[in-house]
Amino acid sequence: MRLMPIGMCQPGMKLAKNIYNEDGMVLLAVHVELTQKLIDRLFNYGIDYIYIADSRTDDIIQEDPIQDETRKKAVIEVRSTFRKVMEDSNKRGSVSYYDMGRNFRDVMKMIIDDLSAHQGAMVMLNNMNIKDNYLFQHSVNVSIYAIMLGISFGYSRENLETLGLGALLHDIGKTKIPVSILQKPSQLTEEEFKEMKNHTTYGFQLLKDEPNIPLLSAHCALQHHERMNGSGYPRGIQGTEINEFARWVGLVDSYDAMTTTRVYRRPLLPHEALEQLFTGSGTMYDQRQIAMFRDKIAIYPLGMTVKLNTGESGIVSKLNMSFPQRPVVRILQKEAGEELKEPYEIDLSAKLSVLISEVGEIKVGDVLPELSIPMLF
Repeated sequence: MRLMPIGMCQPGMKLAKNIYNEDGMVLLAVHVELTQKLIDRLFNYGIDYIYIADSRTDDIIQEDPIQDETRKKAVIEVRSTFRKVMEDSNKRGSVSYYDMGRNFRDVMKMIIDDLSAHQGAMVMLNNMNIKDNYLFQHSVNVSIYAIMLGISFGYSRENLETLGLGALLHDIGKTKIPVSILQKPSQLTEEEFKEMKNHTTYGFQLLKDEPNIPLLSAHCALQHHERMNGSGYPRGIQGTEINEFARWVGLVDSYDAMTTTRVYRRPLLPHEALEQLFTGSGTMYDQRQIAMFRDKIAIYPLGMTVKLNTGESGIVSKLNMSFPQRPVVRILQKEAGEELKEPYEIDLSAKLSVLISEVGEIKVGDVLPELSIPMLF
């Protein structure tokens, strides 16, 4: 299989992986042949990349460490809870959600069990679900990334649950923000941005007294926009004043947001997003956490097209766990662009003079057409 941006897909190509809707149900199944109508539909749903079948790369398989049932349950639980909070926002007095902690702990158990069985897994591009409700998918992604990192960091099961809950619920305060602000496609006014920043405080207020929600998880909602140099919000705290779990959540929250389509820009590729994060190492983000994240992210995901400094082009066929920046590349084209009848592979970890010079069919700096995506939250 090969990973292609939706804008480069052509009628007649066949899907190599399922595409899911917001309920975690299969929207388009593997082996479906694409038509222009289906491509346009996926484009307007906000899907950034899809895996396409290719006889030369059929043995390249990207396995998700999270089972379909686990992801489905997580998204549905987040959606139902967040929508209930939104519906209750206009009610007078305080409202308690007695089942929130219990239900989300069940989700955490499933995610931790899945990831514990795949401890060698790496953070992979995950932009193959429709974006009808960005907040729900984003919350689940951030939780999965945070738990993957927590497992690598050696956290106990209890700490993984606390971190995972904090990550899953870090943006719950956005349910209290007016939809007119959340959906606004243009730049927010000063007053609107001030209200948007309140989502951290709203989230903490919602979670701090909930049964079965640890206070440290609530602090992830409060502090995930705080930064190491004190430039964040809501309190402008810095360094170790920021809870360690909240620092993890802030890091992966930024990464997932950067690698997802927004109404005002194309998604960044993993290596671009990582570069952006590294510019804030030590000032915006914890240096130690950034270093671990770098070692756990698939900078060049399986199936992605790359061009080498030798002029050859190919597909990332294997990841080198010890050297994520230097994968194995299956060469499909010679320097002059001639297609190879018999592809061969180059292990970049063994050929240090060979470098990746371009990534993807769309070059860095290209601008995607404006998307008509219903970006709720």
